Amino acid sequence: MKKLVYFVRHGESEGNISAAYQPLNSPLTSKGKKQTAFIAKRALSLSFDTIISSPLTRTKETAEIIAVRVGKKIEFCDLFVERKKPTNLNGKPHTDNDANNLNLEWEKSLYTSGYRAEDGENFDEIIDRADEALEYLAKRPDSRLLVVTHGYFLRTILARILLGDTIDDATFKHFQSRIRSTNTGITVLEHDTDLPSPSWRLLVWNDHAHLG
Repeated sequence: MKKLVYFVRHGESEGNISAAYQPLNSPLTSKGKKQTAFIAKRALSLSFDTIISSPLTRTKETAEIIAVRVGKKIEFCDLFVERKKPTNLNGKPHTDNDANNLNLEWEKSLYTSGYRAEDGENFDEIIDRADEALEYLAKRPDSRLLVVTHGYFLRTILARILLGDTIDDATFKHFQSRIRSTNTGITVLEHDTDLPSPSWRLLVWNDHAHLG
């Protein structure tokens, strides 16, 4: 049995372009809304049953614009939020030395198993969450889904699929540093129960032809 999942990164957000660490409630910019209008139009030609979205503001706004255009309902799911930064980083300017030092510690925790920076998500937790997200999608009855999520977490899902059980903190760091995605880029994954675990394959990465 096969299942197709379209992953869409949110449109450009205020936090993507600001000189501060992106807060949880960062909305889309005017450019981000235009990008999302393009992907919403393109989504009319895609076949899917349901939209699943991270509940953060930038993904929520992206999903809502798509949903209005295609006439589909949205289900919000915390599994697809962006990597969770320490609370003390949210909205802090890049000129804040304490925030910058904390960010360095958090970055270290994302690539060092067992290491933690305050209440930020670390390597072990984000890998576990990617596994949970993939299992959640695999168990859903829908044969086709569209998921609105975030750049770093989408790359984490991809790393888990492509690297499988060979993933460790060093290979994860290398993977994250060598791949990037565009706002509203489309990534397509297929779940095939005939494949060995993890039963996923990558079909398309970061298709953003709708942006011209």
